[in-house]
Amino acid sequence: MGSLTTPRPRLSGEPLGIALRIGSTLAFAAMTACIKALGDAVPLGQVVFFRSAVALLPLVLFLWWTGDFPRGLATRRPFGHIARCLMGAAAMFTSFATLRYLPLAEATLLSYLAPVVLALLGWGMLGERLGPRRLGGVGLGLAGAAAFCLPAFSGGLPPGAALGGTLGLATALLTAGALLQVRRLTLAGEKAGAIAFWFAVVSAAAGLATVPAGWVWPHPAELALLLGAGLAGGVAHILMTLSFRHAEAAALAPYEYLSILWAAVAGVLFFAERPGTAFLIAGPLILGGAMIATPAGRKPTVVTRDRAQGR
Repeated sequence: MGSLTTPRPRLSGEPLGIALRIGSTLAFAAMTACIKALGDAVPLGQVVFFRSAVALLPLVLFLWWTGDFPRGLATRRPFGHIARCLMGAAAMFTSFATLRYLPLAEATLLSYLAPVVLALLGWGMLGERLGPRRLGGVGLGLAGAAAFCLPAFSGGLPPGAALGGTLGLATALLTAGALLQVRRLTLAGEKAGAIAFWFAVVSAAAGLATVPAGWVWPHPAELALLLGAGLAGGVAHILMTLSFRHAEAAALAPYEYLSILWAAVAGVLFFAERPGTAFLIAGPLILGGAMIATPAGRKPTVVTRDRAQGR
């Protein structure tokens, strides 16, 4: 029998990277659950503001710890950042709005159409190769989108599902556009810390700009959810960034799809949601298409959809 004082082996390398990536998916799921729980009790712009502004605290602390604050925030591509921030902020608005109309798992699922759209945009705008394998991924993703959205648009799903599906598709398109711009910025030598920081600042400003449309004074429980969403989103982003320092993108990619599992579990436990037939049919198609359409060897700061829309 081993001694109680014998040190346990510590995680390092790829196992640590995988553990951090799983932790980041859990944190992202906690963030979306907080936003889902708010419902429409708090205006959308106010939710976006808290999500972005509160997330700046752990993000700034992390950048300071890594030595990238404040000198790492300088940029030579301000207009590139503006384009990325505007698309990402718009994706945050539509993503959070989708949660008001669709079950948690279904809203999360639609966001995985972003890699499929990105494959098409990369081919059309950056001249990237779109071979048979990635074309197959695009086809699967689009088939999944059709399987999910057609019943809603034909009136076969509850009221609001069609609007939720439309918002989910808009989120995927905007996220893909933001991902494309992140790719351009990364190729131009911009640091990941600067991309994340300025996105959070612009998104917070976009949310703050909605004050004239009417904000509310949140109750203690609502304030806790708003703060929780911001902190969970910031921590998730940090864990995701750290995970790519310990493992390659190809090793971590499969674990990103745990977000669907956590969303489904949270939907059942906290919101009494059960995945419908459209979800069960579209899910394998969309996830399969996303996995095939995403290049396994691509740098993480370029391909992760969570970073693109600030989730």
